[in-house]
Amino acid sequence: MSSTVFDSLLFRDMFGTPAMRAVFTDEALVGRYLEAEAALARAEAKLGLIPAAAGEKIDAACRSIEIDFERLRHETEIVGYPILPLVHQLAEAAGDAGGFVHWGATTQDIMDTANVLQIRAALDLVEADIKALQDILARLAKLHRDTPMAGRTHLQQALPVTFGYKVAVWLSSIDRHAARLAGIRERVLFGEFSGAAGTLASIGEGGLDVQAAYCAELGLAQPPITWHVARDGIAEVICYLGLVTGSLAKIATDVMLMMATEFGEVSEPFVHGRGASSTMPQKRNPISCELILAAAKSVRQQVATALDGMIHDFERATGPWHLEWIAIPESFILTASALANARYMLDGLMVHEARMRANLDLTGGLIVAEAVMMAAAPKLGRQHAHDVVYEACRVAIEGAKKLADVLKANPDVVAALGSPEAVDHACDPVNYLGLSAEMTDRVVAGRA
Repeated sequence: MSSTVFDSLLFRDMFGTPAMRAVFTDEALVGRYLEAEAALARAEAKLGLIPAAAGEKIDAACRSIEIDFERLRHETEIVGYPILPLVHQLAEAAGDAGGFVHWGATTQDIMDTANVLQIRAALDLVEADIKALQDILARLAKLHRDTPMAGRTHLQQALPVTFGYKVAVWLSSIDRHAARLAGIRERVLFGEFSGAAGTLASIGEGGLDVQAAYCAELGLAQPPITWHVARDGIAEVICYLGLVTGSLAKIATDVMLMMATEFGEVSEPFVHGRGASSTMPQKRNPISCELILAAAKSVRQQVATALDGMIHDFERATGPWHLEWIAIPESFILTASALANARYMLDGLMVHEARMRANLDLTGGLIVAEAVMMAAAPKLGRQHAHDVVYEACRVAIEGAKKLADVLKANPDVVAALGSPEAVDHACDPVNYLGLSAEMTDRVVAGRA
């Protein structure tokens, strides 16, 4: 029986994706260990540190070995780490070359390198999702560049905006995450081969050449110095996933609120039965949004875990490293879930333009009180214009009147704006969208 949502038959595809889970299976992880051991043997053989024949046999054994996972599990529980038990099986598979397996390496060299290989593969998946999401949001922003709706602050109607503008704000954060990813690759995708205390004393002279060859075999950068106890790179990756899911959670929160019956401005894609209630036939709950929010909240906890895991003692830590074994796979799998749900939800988002316009008109023009104030300010002065419009808003609210009707009854306001028609123009929300469209264009054009 499954004990977590990550491997549950019921929940695993709600809290992850098959592609991301495949990166972090036990089989994939052990495969990365073997990939690192094979690269080490090849590098050392090329540089004459071990016999060429031994390097060939170890490399072949890494590719053909059938791991006894039950034996590996049992010995790992005893040792506390999986590398020594794995080396036992690999040495046996390599035959007379077995004595050269893991030459000069320490457990963390292999485990750290394997984790970086996993991170590289996982970041590739994240990058593909982010690019797809950028395309979806850019299309949505262009489509609704001029669709007016109420902008809200403190959950109150504030000023008119366009839905395309709102989407472009979402897109801008996703664009920044795409840009951040390149820098993360440069800072994080290092191999690790430094020996027990990180000094390569086990290799001695020429150790840095071996390290360089090892990293080159794996397509990873060579670090300037060991990072066994400098875990900022790993923490940055997890923090990055926290940023990505945080932005997705902001989008999900907006969509979820806009789906509320009282707003009714958007809906998640319709699929028969999705978001249904067991007792209320009318319900269409924001399931994708809810899953995005759950994933983001869970990744946020792993960010704290990763930051705590940076605090290592001396040249080899007494435990914080183990936190990464939890934080790395869970953060990536949850992020994959959030990205997949965001892509699905936004690609098929149903936008109810008529309801947006109806909500924009809900206050009878109060939402553009600032527009009237700014139009009257050159003649009345800003503060006097504010006070006059403020009083007009009070009268409109208490008398359930339209703001334009109240303002047109004030000769000073009509004179300041020029005519009753000018008052009507100022009170039409569509005429006070600011630079919503232009800003939307800038964001969309910026990724061309």
